[in-house]
Amino acid sequence: MIFNVKNYVKLNWCLIAFFFNSISYVYFTLARKPELSFHLRNKQTSGSVMLRAVGQVLFSSGLQNPKFTAGEKKAQDYEIRTYHPAKWVSTTLSGMQGEEHIKTGFRRLFNYIQGNNKNKTKVDMTAPVTCHVVPGAGPACESQFTISFYLPEEHQANPPEPSEAGVFVEDRKEFTAYVRTYGGFSNENMKREELLKLLESLKRDGVEFVDKPYYTAGYDSPFKLTNRRNEVWVLKNAENQ
Repeated sequence: MIFNVKNYVKLNWCLIAFFFNSISYVYFTLARKPELSFHLRNKQTSGSVMLRAVGQVLFSSGLQNPKFTAGEKKAQDYEIRTYHPAKWVSTTLSGMQGEEHIKTGFRRLFNYIQGNNKNKTKVDMTAPVTCHVVPGAGPACESQFTISFYLPEEHQANPPEPSEAGVFVEDRKEFTAYVRTYGGFSNENMKREELLKLLESLKRDGVEFVDKPYYTAGYDSPFKLTNRRNEVWVLKNAENQ
């Protein structure tokens, strides 16, 4: 194997950047999680508590999820879930660059949970981050993307009021979705491929569904490198039913 100095230096700089990004992420998250910060500072804290706290920050473990009832499993390649009514904080963008709109929407919502709301209240991160997609009428037409964070249980009854234009709290009614799960670092091509696979499975099984709008969902921090969880959701019934 030929030793390549340029690649070696590049790899080391990538590792250094990852390390400092990770530390920054931990620092700023602990700043809004006093209970974790206290545990990490306390000299009597056990190693297991410390590892669990860091794991929550870096690897999205221990985050609240929206409640759902699992339906009878009829196939190996998808599942059926009925999501309970709940409040989500959301923002909507229109255009043709799905990934860029999701990043913009995520930043708006992350600012909201960091305290950029009329109550100046910090809200815990939850999972998944969902994107409700209303496809455009044709290949050269704009689509609509609504990015959402589930609001934790403690804020369901009285969520902080958004202060940034374009950010709103929505009440999602109960809905049933067919869900396909896949791994890796998701991108537009993967989402499209997984959605098509799910639609083919539903046609194969002759079940009732609507092909649009649909949802994509991501559960993991970018710092989680393995066992990542992504999903596509197809609704059983039209949203106005």
